[in-house]
Amino acid sequence: MDHGMQFGTLLGLGTLQIILILAGAITGGLVNGLTGFGTALTALGIWLFALPPTVAATLVIISSVASQLQTLPMIWRTILWKRVVVFAAPGLLGVPIGTLLLPHIDPRVFKIVVGLLLVSYSGYALLRRAEFKIAWGGHIADGVVGFCGGVLGGLAGVSGAPLVIWTDLRAWSKHERRGVMQMFNTAILALALVSHAASGLVTREVIVAAVVALPGTIVAAHAGAFIYRRLADHSYQRAILGLLLASGFILIWSAR
Repeated sequence: MDHGMQFGTLLGLGTLQIILILAGAITGGLVNGLTGFGTALTALGIWLFALPPTVAATLVIISSVASQLQTLPMIWRTILWKRVVVFAAPGLLGVPIGTLLLPHIDPRVFKIVVGLLLVSYSGYALLRRAEFKIAWGGHIADGVVGFCGGVLGGLAGVSGAPLVIWTDLRAWSKHERRGVMQMFNTAILALALVSHAASGLVTREVIVAAVVALPGTIVAAHAGAFIYRRLADHSYQRAILGLLLASGFILIWSAR
């Protein structure tokens, strides 16, 4: 018996499960390190082949928080904290509201509507020839967007989507966008992790899966951050819009 099989036996996981958990961790960590969000989009679909949905969902939150913390020193000096608070405070209020609304909304219709919105906007933004910038609304509009992100996070785990669209409309630089989105998602995910822990969802299965996933997540997050530092504003913009486009298609597909 080789060392890999011994390790899997010790953890109570099969070889294929370990491979899939690592594959999801590496792809999720890479995307998160590059863009500041997207672990759920890239890793969850892989992990659902190896883990029960409740375990996979909690593992997404743990890995997302780990990725965010790994790359935080890279953006620390560029974070505009007053701007982050304007988005994050209403967003945190929106999370439990979204969770409460979940039983009263047809999830299939919701996914299709949000998915079509994401596909339409990101497709338009990727194809447009000239930059578009809006400046109206100030902090009030920013707070509304943050609140909507929190509600969508509680409903479907797509808390970052409204901020991607809004910061694109604002035409912020990649450092401005990354600072707001990463800190916003960190706040939302930290609340979600506390909620999962309080609800008893951080089980032994989750801890075992995290032991396997976190090394790959951490290494891949650093690799994604390395790529991020070498991207121009325009390239970073296209990367996150492409991720948003994929997110929209995945939401539509999952509603079938």
